[in-house]
Amino acid sequence: MVKPEEHKDLGPRSVGRLMILKMPVIHASATIAEVEEMLLKKTRDLETINYVYATEGEKLVGVISIKEIFRLPKAAKISERMKKDLITVRPHTDRDRATLLAIEHNLKEIPVVDSENRLLGVMPYDAILRALREEHIEDVLSTAGVHSFQDPSRNITNASALTLVKKRLPWLLMGLGGSALAAAVIRYFNDALQNQILLAAFIPAVTYIAGAVGTQSETIFIRTAAIDKGLKFANYLWKELRIGLVISIILAVAMFLISFIFWQTPVVSIILGISFLAATLISMFVAVLLPWLSSRFRVDPAMSGGPMDTIISDILSIIIYFAVANVIFGLLS
Repeated sequence: MVKPEEHKDLGPRSVGRLMILKMPVIHASATIAEVEEMLLKKTRDLETINYVYATEGEKLVGVISIKEIFRLPKAAKISERMKKDLITVRPHTDRDRATLLAIEHNLKEIPVVDSENRLLGVMPYDAILRALREEHIEDVLSTAGVHSFQDPSRNITNASALTLVKKRLPWLLMGLGGSALAAAVIRYFNDALQNQILLAAFIPAVTYIAGAVGTQSETIFIRTAAIDKGLKFANYLWKELRIGLVISIILAVAMFLISFIFWQTPVVSIILGISFLAATLISMFVAVLLPWLSSRFRVDPAMSGGPMDTIISDILSIIIYFAVANVIFGLLS
């Protein structure tokens, strides 16, 4: 078996830093009786006993669960009963990718192999659960604009007040700047507001819907991209825009009807309908584009979400809203 020391410069989030080396390994030509004998002799030395890994030389050729071992005839050979369609990872594979593979394929652990399919170790069940928990905490914190904790599940609890201020303040200041920019945009379209003051009442509705739809699109894209490394961005974006068009039309029609029924202002209703349609589509596009660009520059896509996406979505939706209002009022005058 290849020593892990042969793999240098493993990243802090790599599977190689989490794998264990003492797992049941036996030659593929062995019988079930020989596997049982091996397990009884080496149980105390093993770090995991969920699966038995079958090798030929140092290469991994199959795997069989412990449960199956004790159900099969003792004379049966491992090579005849083992699973050959294997799910494996490399030492440099990101732990999040390995975790998602384990969940997707209902695995208790994942074998780690090198480029020649030589068995190096396994990522055990407890490491999978720990990585899943830490990833969940990181995503929640990233969405709220709190970043850069090496071990967020522990460090955020033990961090000093000053450290927490430093971690949280940058994104809040950026949000403050975004709010100031949004206010400047609204002031720029002051003529539209003076023409119809009712427009001001619907600013929160336009920004909220655009932001909510964007958050949905961003979350789904990040999870999809994490699971499917071969995801074709152009195809995904085209599908998302088609979905967005249907959602936008439904929301636009609903907003038009609600505003017309309760306020009986056809002009404002038309402005709201068009604005909802355009703002929602643009928000979905930005929500997918931002994490994709982040991944292209090798930045965690979750880091580009949250406050950043909200700021861009709010500003664009306000610009669209008042631009539509200006055009409609211009046509009517």
